Amino acid sequence: MKIIKWLDEYLEETILVVLLILITCIMGLQVFCRYALNNSLTWSEELTRYLFIYMAFISISYCTKKWISIRIDQVINLFSNKVFCYLQLALNVVLTSFYAYMSIHAINYIAQGIHSQQLSPALRIPMWIVQLAPFIGFFLATIRSCQQVVIEGKKIVNKDWETKEEAPQC
Repeated sequence: MKIIKWLDEYLEETILVVLLILITCIMGLQVFCRYALNNSLTWSEELTRYLFIYMAFISISYCTKKWISIRIDQVINLFSNKVFCYLQLALNVVLTSFYAYMSIHAINYIAQGIHSQQLSPALRIPMWIVQLAPFIGFFLATIRSCQQVVIEGKKIVNKDWETKEEAPQC
C-alpha cells in the first residue's frame, strides 16, 4: 500500500527529475568532450532528444495531476463554486475521454514502429521505444484525469464546495 501511495504522489515528478538530470549530465559530457577533448560524441544529442520527448509526454500527466493548465481566471471567477465544480467535472470527463482516445492511437503508432523495424541513426535502438513515449504519457494522463473525476464527483455528491483559490480541483 505504501508503494502505491508513493507512486500516486511522486511517480511523474521522480521520472521528470531523473530525465532532467540525465539530459543535463549527457549534455555536460558532450560539451566537455567537444571543447576539452576536441572530440564530439555521436550519440549524445540523439539520446537527449529522446529523453526530452519522454519528458514532454510525461509532463502531460504531471500537469493533469497538479491541475496546471492555461486558464482564464476572469472567466473562472464569474461562476459560483458549485457551478465551477460541475464545470471542472465535465472538463475532466472530456479530458479522460481525450487521453484514452489518444492512448489507443498511440498503441497503433507503436505497432507501426515495431512492424517497420526502424532503428535510430546514432544509438541504433528500435524506434518503437521512442514511439512508446506518447502512450506512456497519455495513459498516465488518463489515470490522473480519472482520479480528478472521482475526487470532484465525491465533492459534488457530498456538496463540499471549496473556494476556487484554495484548491486546484473542486
